[in-house]
Amino acid sequence: MAALVSTLKCYPWVLPQNPTSCLSQKQPLSLPISSLHRHDELRATTSSAAVTSLNPFSTLSSLFTHELLPNFTSEDFLGVLQRQKDSDSVMSLYEWVSNQPNFVHTSDIYEEILQLLGAFGDFDSMKRVLHDMKTSGIEINQGNFLIFIESYVKLNYFDEAVGVLTLMKEEFGLKPDTYTYNYLLNVLVDGNKLKLVESVHTDMNDRGIKPDVSTFNILIKALCKAHQIKPAISMMEEMRKHGVAPDERTFTTIMQGFIEDGNMEGALKIKDKMAKVGCQFTNITINVLIHGFCKQGQVEEALSFIQEMAEEGFRPDKYTFNTLVNGLCKVGHVKHALEILDLMLQEGFDPDIFSYNTLISGLCKSGDIEDALEVLNLMVLRDCFPNTVTYNTLISTMCKENRVEEARKLALGLSEKGLLPDVCTFNSLIDGLCTSGNHRNAMELFRDMKNKGCPPDEFTYNILIDSFCNRGRLEDALDLLREMETNGCARNVITYNTLIDGLCKSRRIKEAEEIFDQMELQGVSRNLRTYNSLIDGLCKNNRVDEGLILMDQMILEGLKPDKFTYNSLLTHYCRDGNIKKAADIVQVMTSNGCEPDAVTYGTLISGLCKAGRVEIASRLLRTIQLKGFVPAPQAYNPIIQALYRKQRLKEGMRLFREMESGNPPDAITYKIVFRGLCSGGGPIAEAVDFAIEMTEKGFLPEFSSFSMLAEGLCALSMEDELIKLVDLVMIKANFSESEISIVMGFLKIRKYQDALANFDRILSIRQPRRNKYLPETSFAISARTSNEVGRNRRDIGKATLAVGCLRPWFKSIGDHHDREICLAT
Repeated sequence: MAALVSTLKCYPWVLPQNPTSCLSQKQPLSLPISSLHRHDELRATTSSAAVTSLNPFSTLSSLFTHELLPNFTSEDFLGVLQRQKDSDSVMSLYEWVSNQPNFVHTSDIYEEILQLLGAFGDFDSMKRVLHDMKTSGIEINQGNFLIFIESYVKLNYFDEAVGVLTLMKEEFGLKPDTYTYNYLLNVLVDGNKLKLVESVHTDMNDRGIKPDVSTFNILIKALCKAHQIKPAISMMEEMRKHGVAPDERTFTTIMQGFIEDGNMEGALKIKDKMAKVGCQFTNITINVLIHGFCKQGQVEEALSFIQEMAEEGFRPDKYTFNTLVNGLCKVGHVKHALEILDLMLQEGFDPDIFSYNTLISGLCKSGDIEDALEVLNLMVLRDCFPNTVTYNTLISTMCKENRVEEARKLALGLSEKGLLPDVCTFNSLIDGLCTSGNHRNAMELFRDMKNKGCPPDEFTYNILIDSFCNRGRLEDALDLLREMETNGCARNVITYNTLIDGLCKSRRIKEAEEIFDQMELQGVSRNLRTYNSLIDGLCKNNRVDEGLILMDQMILEGLKPDKFTYNSLLTHYCRDGNIKKAADIVQVMTSNGCEPDAVTYGTLISGLCKAGRVEIASRLLRTIQLKGFVPAPQAYNPIIQALYRKQRLKEGMRLFREMESGNPPDAITYKIVFRGLCSGGGPIAEAVDFAIEMTEKGFLPEFSSFSMLAEGLCALSMEDELIKLVDLVMIKANFSESEISIVMGFLKIRKYQDALANFDRILSIRQPRRNKYLPETSFAISARTSNEVGRNRRDIGKATLAVGCLRPWFKSIGDHHDREICLAT
């Protein structure tokens, strides 16, 4: 960046012409179309004295009842014309003044009338006025017909624009010249009507109209837009045969074509060729190449190129700086972009709104929202007024960062700045409110946007439908779908997929199938997620055969089943204990090029274990390890659980320790092992050690298993160790002092039932049972307590936990909370 700053500061700069206007080639010729712009000058020269002279005729209707004043000039009439609001008023005024004996139309008046009628799209009246010109002897020139072409193109009537050539020749006997053909060709290229370009160019050749450099430049631009770079180069090489030399625009247009195709090397070769033929570079060409480097993320190359060109006299301009700012933001170097912004301001150049918006967007993406707000303030100070895009970027980012209230206040201030919130503004706020759980305010905002005349789009509805489906409020979601249909709002695949997924999760399969069928009627293509959601729903409702039929249908529609498709079928067969079918699914999955993932293997291993085939499950685990997989806990957990159920404690613990060297055990793993140690009749010391280990790693013991351990400790008269273990868990779980006092109070008076009941109640509040994982960093680890619990382990090392010797009161507490371990696959 320092090298860039030194390079950019070397020269006293002057503000050059705007390169973007040159690159657009909207005006292909070097000569101005004076006839098209003369009416603007006439508007500016309408004098206030002339307007004053019209005061007796302050309205059009009153004007028609009077004769013209002697000093009423053509400039006065132009002033009245320009205030008309529709074509009928223009024609009425034209007819009235045409009947005045002391008024003579000029070519300027006719041209202004044609411009106004063209703006209103009244082409029949335009043709009538043109015939009046012919009758009155006013000379009709090429510029009059260019008004027709311009007016047709503004309304996207490109065929009619081409028809103007026929109008000129057949009705008015005027032969279109090179200039007229160039003008028509250029607007057709800009409108991307390349077939019409070919037709008009053929007509030009057939009529013997000689092309000039602008003709070739326009045709080369058309070829580049069609990504026909080689033909464009061939056309450039053919120019000299027609007595025309390529100019800077010729070379620059082809460079742009290469850049749009992502071929920077090709663009640089054209630059070398341009230099070889002695065609001078201007800032336009250099800035195009700088833009090309930045577009491909090659910002360092762009900076080096600037230094190289500076040695040859290049003086960076406003466009250069804006391009660098945008390029740096694109590759994530937002801080460097801010440095360029500072340098740009120091040198007297003001960034355009696109650069400011790019900077704000880059800062928002990098999480620097405060810096983005500073850039917003800078924009206002530099008289570059933010637009809706600026504010929407900030509002969207604030909502994603859960700063919804700030975003709402920013949106409320838009009207004070002369801007109106658009659908993107509302969508960001509604999404932010839904994400933060403020669904009521989201719906209020939804109603508010409709009341303020901002119709919701499919994204608005999709956000709210997803919110309702996630909360199980499917009727409200379906109501929104019906509202979309009533309002004619497009429903896309996301809309239907969200509803199908929500209905399947709620076991409302019939309605999900109806939505699935509705997609075809609405012409919405179903995608992989559509089929996967419905296949999964069918499998979970024991309709696996229909799920298989649906998979065949998706294949016929050109969609390839993925791991989610196969895993749904696999889960069903494993749940039913049909291991043969499950194995067949895995084999089909592999043969179709869809590699099984951790969920696939975990599901199959779980099914094998449920079917009592633990040895096969263990061999499968070793097989996937040999394939280079690092098995996830979902693959280990079913085997460990099965081993502990079979009282194979050492094997279960060995597999648990193996996990620690790969994917670490999760909360379910710790739950399985702790329960296995407490209920398997193994050494009580091992269970105590594991309780300390899992607690210190942030996993709280499950109470039903903990109660078994407590029973064993009490049976061995080791109540002190139980108290210390309870104390450790309470510290880890961040019990308050009052809560600790309650539990410890009951323990000290040996009311263990009351102590553990309160311990369980508070633990359930502190850490809901569906998530037993507690981050280690959130607890103050007490070395003193864990050491004291470990003391005297040798005294209990030989004791074992017996499943059948639980005291009745421990059993009653445990039964309430004891649940089978569900392995989510």
